Amino acid sequence: MATRQYVPVTDPSAWIGPHIQNDASWMYHFDAEAIAEIDAALAHAKRRGVQIPFGLEAFPLPQVSAQIEKILNDVEHGQGFKLLRGIPRHRYSDEDCELIYWGLGVHFGKPISQNARGHLLGHVRDEGRTQADPNARAYQTSQRMDFHTDMLPMDLLGLFCLRTAKRGGASKLTSALTIHNVLREERPDLLDALYGLFHIDWRGEEPAGEKGYFTLPMFSERDGKITTRINSLPYYESAARHGAQYAPTAIQREALVMVQEIANRPELMLSMDFQEGDIQLVNNHTMLHAREAYEDHPEAGRERHLLRMWIAVDDAKRRPLADNLTERYRWVQRGGIPVKQVQAA
Repeated sequence: MATRQYVPVTDPSAWIGPHIQNDASWMYHFDAEAIAEIDAALAHAKRRGVQIPFGLEAFPLPQVSAQIEKILNDVEHGQGFKLLRGIPRHRYSDEDCELIYWGLGVHFGKPISQNARGHLLGHVRDEGRTQADPNARAYQTSQRMDFHTDMLPMDLLGLFCLRTAKRGGASKLTSALTIHNVLREERPDLLDALYGLFHIDWRGEEPAGEKGYFTLPMFSERDGKITTRINSLPYYESAARHGAQYAPTAIQREALVMVQEIANRPELMLSMDFQEGDIQLVNNHTMLHAREAYEDHPEAGRERHLLRMWIAVDDAKRRPLADNLTERYRWVQRGGIPVKQVQAA
């Protein structure tokens, strides 16, 4: 039996996939004027010889920046995601794409470190690892990824498609707030469980002095706004390597499995195939994202390759977070996951 009463979530981000699958509102197309301004900003950055990381003043976007403000508002307070299309990828080198993506990204907020290697501009590609490795993160594999939020509660997840796979790798989104509504109707007892504390494995990237796992509720609320921290199932299971008491309980496991079952329902999910040059922006507090398994092209240099940024949004623009996420958000405010020095053997 549920122990608390839940009201339906009516935010714009509590959408149902088929209602918006063909809705053009979640796609923004860079027009010719915007591309010309991006080209001018790229030339400006290259003349100055800047290197990543650089500030927004090195990549001036006087007109596009106004559109960026509207896009950010849609992601933070609207549907919770956006696909930006129209960058002519074929015209740019990989290095130019990195400069363009970074230059756009810093107009949204502050990029933070995504891993213990200190990557501010990350590379999502197959590193020959598997999710069975407790020190591997799912994005380092070519395997299917469960629906999840990314590890730190940063505000905005961004992906830039440099190259697509030979086959597979479709991106999928489901609203965590819609899942919350479904659980309210179908299994309020499991919704109760998700408001409790779960243990999640750092997967070897815990900062110095921190435990190898962290503890958070999967749903929480602040000022009437619900936030999720759902992660991929292996991250809960591998927390048990730090002690059997950190494994999910029976009801927690049932709740996590139920979340995945709901998230994968075709009537709730939205699917999109990236084109090279696409930028996907996702609210990391309200959306769950997943990826199908993929197969790479056999030729070297043609492998699927996405650039990733974790972006902290200005406090005045971001979603309010519950007190029990405050300590976790401090890692975002400190700049993300600290670099971990590898000790020589």
